[in-house]
Amino acid sequence: MKDSESVAKIITLCGKNWAKVGVEFIFYGGVEDCAECRLRNTCLNLRERAKYKIVGMRDGTVQECPIHDEGVIAVEVVELPAIGLLEAKKAVQGAKLKYEPRKCEFIDCQMYNLCHPPEIDGERVTVQGIIGDAPYECEKGYTLKVVEFRRE
Repeated sequence: MKDSESVAKIITLCGKNWAKVGVEFIFYGGVEDCAECRLRNTCLNLRERAKYKIVGMRDGTVQECPIHDEGVIAVEVVELPAIGLLEAKKAVQGAKLKYEPRKCEFIDCQMYNLCHPPEIDGERVTVQGIIGDAPYECEKGYTLKVVEFRRE
């Protein structure tokens, strides 16, 4: 991951109680109460299912919000690469592909979440980097690599 100074920052709103530098979250979109909110465009300006990290705080002004009891404040976030497993033969830096996790009956596998990263299921991605070998052996016998993905 590049340092936060060289990555495009996005200004958005987060719940005051959890808006702290370093907090990471996956954005799942708005809810029904957001439809008529005047802050909707600023709150919902992130990509759904993408993972973000708060890298800075704005002025700290608290805005009322029907979802967050203590209100929301402006923060600076960066989109993080998704981390997941890929068959070793496909794990080539710069490769572009549609990420579709394999069907797997081993839902109690220690690597299940790495094989099924929620932020990129069915998405077009680029392999941004190879982190290394999978931390455990695949119960289905695949040779896997841990990789960073960037959503297209």
